Amino acid sequence: MEALIQLGLFATLLGLGFFFGRRAEAKHYQSIFAREDELRQIVVSTDRFPPIEFMNHNAALVSGNVVISVDYFKRVSAGLRALVGGRIRSYETLLDRARREALLRMQEQARRTGAEAIINTKFETSRVSGNNNKGIGSIEVLAYGTALSPKALEASAITCLLYTSPSPR
Repeated sequence: MEALIQLGLFATLLGLGFFFGRRAEAKHYQSIFAREDELRQIVVSTDRFPPIEFMNHNAALVSGNVVISVDYFKRVSAGLRALVGGRIRSYETLLDRARREALLRMQEQARRTGAEAIINTKFETSRVSGNNNKGIGSIEVLAYGTALSPKALEASAITCLLYTSPSPR
């Protein structure tokens, strides 16, 4: 009888973890979609060299990182999937959210510097805590790249433009 109670408690907690984990993941994805739409004007590229239209821009390093923890349900479902083999979709969504969040944080930093594009974008991932070698505890994703911002015209260039431009008649 006691074993049934423990099994029922485990199943209840597992179901609650599944429900609240899915809900939190869905809210995070909604936030990601909204911010991706907001930052769509910043061009992100893996090219090492800037396109010709960005040759006269200032360059600065920008980065964004995120640490996301694995919830208990994902850990249990990954363990069950490991028994039979195959793709572990729960970890795939975790990595997708982490990668997109790190990219968004990098774009937000670039926007604060007035950048129009980010080139040479790279990603780094690492396991932050291993939960005593019992699987993934949390992961860190770092996105970094070179932000390209338009150069401001110097005062002497502005003065030169004012005096050399034809006056309207």
